[in-house]
Amino acid sequence: MRKYLKVQSFAMLVASALILPPAQARSEGIVGNWARGDGNARVRIAPCGGALCAINTWIRDPSSGEHVGDRLVMKVSGAGSSMSGTAYDPQRKLNYSLEINYGPEAMQTRGCVLAGIVCKSISWTRVSR
Repeated sequence: MRKYLKVQSFAMLVASALILPPAQARSEGIVGNWARGDGNARVRIAPCGGALCAINTWIRDPSSGEHVGDRLVMKVSGAGSSMSGTAYDPQRKLNYSLEINYGPEAMQTRGCVLAGIVCKSISWTRVSR
């Protein structure tokens, strides 16, 4: 279960799958480099095709199951700085429900699996755009 939660923390990131066109315009504020609150990972969130991809750019301890280059595909919609939808982790073949709240310098993600039975929230700090 512990390894599963570590895998899930990558998937919260915020975030990649298809984004609805109105959400894509709003999602531009989330694009950039983010450091996970526990200091163990950094990701780059960027458009990829019609989606947003969150790609690991730095991992403190790859033995945790996370690796540089792992990505998450997010399909989200929402208004302003709040989005929700689904995320797909192609490395682990896992689907998540996802909620993202972000501002100019901080982001909070919450991802759930097993119909919302297992959830995890993660705080992020913007590193650069």
